Amino acid sequence: MSRLIIENLRFRDRGPYSFTIAGGKCLGLQGASGAGKTLLLRAIVDLDPHQGDVRLDDLECDRIPAPQWRKKVSMLPAESYWWRDVVADHFHHFNAISQEHLARLGFDPEVAGWQVSRLSTGEKQRLAILRMLENRPQALLLDEPTASLDRANSNGVEQLLSEYSRTNDAPLLWVSHDPDQLARVADRCLFMQSDGSLKPCGGLPWE
Repeated sequence: MSRLIIENLRFRDRGPYSFTIAGGKCLGLQGASGAGKTLLLRAIVDLDPHQGDVRLDDLECDRIPAPQWRKKVSMLPAESYWWRDVVADHFHHFNAISQEHLARLGFDPEVAGWQVSRLSTGEKQRLAILRMLENRPQALLLDEPTASLDRANSNGVEQLLSEYSRTNDAPLLWVSHDPDQLARVADRCLFMQSDGSLKPCGGLPWE
């Protein structure tokens, strides 16, 4: 079982942060806008400078190249990135994606040939989730993954990501402004205050 371990993590004027997420468990994170939630995720996946220890079990973030670390500990940003014209060109092997996963997120296989320029924001986000899972990450960091989705698609995303976490013993850090969503998906919950400090929230345990 993998564990994502954060010890004395500092970045900019935030921290130190220390917490552990067990494999197959979800830590929910709420907070004020601008408090530093996204910066915390970016520090964990080694996108921004930071101090302190970040480990996946015994594997230390600083001991391997950042691109390799991000294949193991993957972050889904609030706004996904697309750089080619056709959907399938953003995947290693689009045909290997489970049709069940496609259907649960509201797609059929023909989406492979869709033009990215014609995708809605919500379609891009759902496809970005499939693109992330294609790499079989060992831990997931999610920054408002359903903010642009309707209720039905949000339910599909919640179920798919929660099942992936449990089935693969993958730690899950889920940022959301929706306390009802975190009550559904999270085992523990933290609230980041405007000064960056953390406190328990949502009636869920935090340790």
